[in-house]
Amino acid sequence: MKIDAHQHFWKYDPVRDSWITNDMSVIKNDFFPNNLQATLKRNGFDGCVAVQADQSEEETLFLLDLAARHDFIKGVVGWIDLRSDRVQSRLGFFARFKKLKGFRHIVQGETDENFLLGDAFCHGIKLLANYRFSYDLLVKPHQLKSAIQFVKKFPDQFFVIDHLAKPFIKDQLLGDWKKEMAQLGQFENVSCKISGMVTEADWKNWKTADFKPYIDHVISSFGTDRIMFGSDWPVCLVAGNYEQVIEVVEKNTAHLSQHEKKLLWGVNAENFYDLY
Repeated sequence: MKIDAHQHFWKYDPVRDSWITNDMSVIKNDFFPNNLQATLKRNGFDGCVAVQADQSEEETLFLLDLAARHDFIKGVVGWIDLRSDRVQSRLGFFARFKKLKGFRHIVQGETDENFLLGDAFCHGIKLLANYRFSYDLLVKPHQLKSAIQFVKKFPDQFFVIDHLAKPFIKDQLLGDWKKEMAQLGQFENVSCKISGMVTEADWKNWKTADFKPYIDHVISSFGTDRIMFGSDWPVCLVAGNYEQVIEVVEKNTAHLSQHEKKLLWGVNAENFYDLY
């Protein structure tokens, strides 16, 4: 299968979705499966993984309901409060949903650089492997040091880094991001999504070549068996369109073999999220 491993659905709410600023007005709208299905089909995708955008169990149930009604949504990455005293019972409840594949917290929005290392949060993460749930790591470059310490604590937990950890593509900086991503790539239980890049670039003036050093480094660090494509639709629409996002990745991975391309565009996502 060809899989878009990272996209979102939502019914726009100006209070809940206050992270959508005025310069992102193009996504101040509702985005549902009917808005995406034709785009996926036109670009040869068999399905997608819907990822949480709001930190609530209501969001998780909303995505699971959509997935139950639309077969092309192959998996869901939801949210529960992993720091809660009730985390065990909530995991047991959500384990009943076949299409729920893992969880995510919007760590990039946390002011504590060591949020990932909190005792309560780590207790919740420790329980995920019992249910074969994966975990999406949404962090920014300044949080990578703690992310390295974090994944080191859980060698049996499968992690995937969202959006290449949001490097400074607009300013064409690599710096510590390059070194720390290489360190994360040494952990065999950590994968990386080649996603969310156009929104880290100059929205109006990016060029395909701007992304090459970042994509090359991720492939070098993680290998072709631990990378996966994600569009980050509809967020990507603030800086381009779906086809442009695909073109960025296609052109910058043209050197890969046909087998390696199949891994990037679907096989790795199938394996990581158990989408069979």
